Amino acid sequence: MADKPAPINGLPPRRVAEVARELHLDTDRILPHGHYIAKVPVGELAARAGQPDGRLILVTAMTPTPAGEGKTTATIGLADALRRLGKRTMFCLREPSLGPYFGMKGGGTGGGLAQVVPAEDINLHFVGDMYAVEKANNLLAAMTDNHLQHGNDLGLDARRIVLRRVIDFNERSLRDIIIGLGGPQHGVPRRDGFNITPASEVMAILCLAKDYADLGERLAKMVVGFTYKGEPIRADQLQAVGAMQVLLRDAIHPNLVQSLEGTPAFVHGGPFANIAQGTNTAVATRLALKLADYVVTEAGFATDLGAEKFFHIKCRTAGLNPNAAVIVATVKAVTYHGGFKETGGLGNLAKHIENIRLFGLEPVVCLSHFPDDKPADVAKIVKYCAKLGVEAVPSAHYDKGGEGAVALAEAVLRAIGKNRRSKLRFLYPLGAPLEKKIETLARRVYGADGVTFDGRAQANLKLLQEHGFAHLPVCVAKTPLSLSDNPALRGRPRGFRITVNELRVSAGAGFVVAICGNIVTMPGLPKVPAAARIKVLPDGRATGLS
Repeated sequence: MADKPAPINGLPPRRVAEVARELHLDTDRILPHGHYIAKVPVGELAARAGQPDGRLILVTAMTPTPAGEGKTTATIGLADALRRLGKRTMFCLREPSLGPYFGMKGGGTGGGLAQVVPAEDINLHFVGDMYAVEKANNLLAAMTDNHLQHGNDLGLDARRIVLRRVIDFNERSLRDIIIGLGGPQHGVPRRDGFNITPASEVMAILCLAKDYADLGERLAKMVVGFTYKGEPIRADQLQAVGAMQVLLRDAIHPNLVQSLEGTPAFVHGGPFANIAQGTNTAVATRLALKLADYVVTEAGFATDLGAEKFFHIKCRTAGLNPNAAVIVATVKAVTYHGGFKETGGLGNLAKHIENIRLFGLEPVVCLSHFPDDKPADVAKIVKYCAKLGVEAVPSAHYDKGGEGAVALAEAVLRAIGKNRRSKLRFLYPLGAPLEKKIETLARRVYGADGVTFDGRAQANLKLLQEHGFAHLPVCVAKTPLSLSDNPALRGRPRGFRITVNELRVSAGAGFVVAICGNIVTMPGLPKVPAAARIKVLPDGRATGLS
């Protein structure tokens, strides 16, 4: 375990039992992992089924720069500010992945004075959830290859196995490999590869499962491959589900931690926001809504990816109805996307405001403060948003923690009042054809002129329709750096089409993934990765981790 989390304003962090007491959780029921982390049994959700829900606030963003726009920091700062205003508040985040942490992006625990602690533990091994997902996924992969080795009674076509092994590191050399070499005693040779652990369907399933029973049912539906006749083979046919459930038995419990200011938080689950839904677990969000009056959560990337999937996949599955949405914007992102014009950065922000309104909510824009921001540029964004009828609030949560986000919190409370009669609107019915669902997202959310399905995607579409997967929602995997599927098209592009290259079914998670462009599910390391800066001092303390 890392050293005790750093104090804020001279005050030591609270022990996790004290954090639990603030939420009226029985401290004899929580499962401590040291002094500052605890798991809360999933059964607590069923025990509170009759209690009313708090108000749910989504934090999303405009199209980011390659470095990101700080949604996690804004989420934490907003929650701290609401708590400062006397509101019983929690926030819910995804668990960070070691891949970005040791690669280029860094940790996923916020920054400055808006952080979740103990940051070092959370960013590293935490409570082992990531490893449990990895082991459950790889157990299924091992049993798949074992089935091939011992006669292949199911007729599984080794060329059409879609399940890949996972590891929680950036390792490009594992993207495309050959396994089973060395003779008959070493398995059946075939082409394979690794994804990074957050891209595993097992992770997506963990984050959407309602309870132990639902977890098992979803794992059983996982498609590992297809037979020579084109029939899907599922995890339950390989008799792997029970063992996978055992490996995930503790991982389903939400993880209770706190911010630097002591605001309670669940950090639980961590699916990627392109190949999956990109949100924390439904169990954690639903339990937080029973424990607090206000719950702040984030969705990966911008409104066209994370927020859209939050609404269409997570909210649909978990029965959530958000009360407010915050769009994180920065002067840096507005400048990156073409500056202060309708076709540039301001136009990009306007499209994301429009996207939130498509789902029936009136958003608030959070203008995250950076030291080199020019006051005149901030004023231009505020004025532009006002013209659109949206409140934009400069927020200094990075520099000042919750104190710097009080104005933002007050604006969010006003937005909740405006949205009190709103009900989440979905943009497509589940019964619509898959191609129609994708077309709807492309035209209405991205601003495209239409969708082109290439030859492989058309073959995939036919296969999925034949086997009853057409009723599932869609999860579009495209670049997060543009509203289009081309990262070079910044701002608010017009006159483009989306190209779907491939369709994959995540039957257990309950969605179909539409691959658009070059989507990498196993990232690589940069020339000088963050790992090169990390050292352990003689006293055991680590440097270079932030």
